Amino acid sequence: MLQNTDTKGFVEFPAPAKLNLMLRVIGRRADGYHQLQTVFRFIDFADTVALRLRRDGRVRRVGTVEGVAEDQDLTVRAALALKQATATHWGVDIRVTKRLPMGGGLGGGSSDAATVLLALNQLWQTGLDRQQLEALALPLGADAPVFIYGQTAFAQGIGEILSPWQADPAWYLVLVPPVLVSTVQIFQHPELKRDSEPIKMDGFPDVVGNDLESLVCRLYPEVGAHLEYLCAAGIGGGQMSGSGACVFAAFPDQTSAIVAQARLPAGIQSYVCRGLDVHPLSGLVSDSD
Repeated sequence: MLQNTDTKGFVEFPAPAKLNLMLRVIGRRADGYHQLQTVFRFIDFADTVALRLRRDGRVRRVGTVEGVAEDQDLTVRAALALKQATATHWGVDIRVTKRLPMGGGLGGGSSDAATVLLALNQLWQTGLDRQQLEALALPLGADAPVFIYGQTAFAQGIGEILSPWQADPAWYLVLVPPVLVSTVQIFQHPELKRDSEPIKMDGFPDVVGNDLESLVCRLYPEVGAHLEYLCAAGIGGGQMSGSGACVFAAFPDQTSAIVAQARLPAGIQSYVCRGLDVHPLSGLVSDSD
C-alpha cells in the first residue's frame, strides 16, 4: 500500500503502533530473555517511513533521530539485514517522520524496522515470504515480528510465537506521559514479577492486566499519574502498554473515546485511535507455501 511519492522521489509507508491488550511474564530463560504471553493489537496511530531507492547499493539515513546513532537505527539495520540476506545490488535512503513516542511501549522502533522490511522487500523485489521476513525482524526486537505477521495476535515465547487472535472492534484513548521508560531497566530489575501462571488462548480476555505496570509506576510516577487521570475521567480498566510509558483505555466507539478525552486535565498528551485487525502493509508480502 503505497501512501505517497513526494517530489524528491521518496515513497511513504505507514508504521503503525501496537498496544499490548494484556502482558504476562511467566518465566526467564537461561539466556536472560523473558518468557511472555501477550496480545498485540495495531492502532491507526503511526510513524511514516519514506524510502528512496539508490542504485549505488548504499543504505543511508536521511535526517536525524534524537538520541539514535545511524548505525544503531533499527530502520538502517533492517535494510542492511535484508540486503545481506538477499545479496541485492540496490540501496536506499531512509527518512522517518516520528509520531510514536520513544520509550512509550507502542513498538515505534520495531514498527519502523518492520515497515522497512515489508516495503523494501517489494521495492527491491527480493521476494522473501512472511516467515522469512519475520526471521529477519526478530533480532531487531522481540516485538518486531508481529508487525510482519500482520494481524492481531496472541504471542508467546519472547514474543515471536504468534497465533491469530480475534479482537472485538474498539477505539482506544492513549495517553503519553512525559517520560521515556527503559525497557532494559524494567526487564533487568530484581523486583519484576516473573512467575505469572501461563494461560491458554481461551483464557483471554478474562485475564487482563500488565505484569510490568506496578514496577513501572513505582519507578516512573508519571505513568501511575496518567492511569489515575483515566480513572478521574470516569474510565475503568485503563492499563499500560508494553513496558510503558503509554497507558490506554478501550471504548466501543469513537464518540465515547472523544468524550472521555475531553474530561482529561488540560495539557495531557493523548490520542484517540481505532483498533486495526490487519497491518496496513500486510498485503505486500505472501505467506510461505
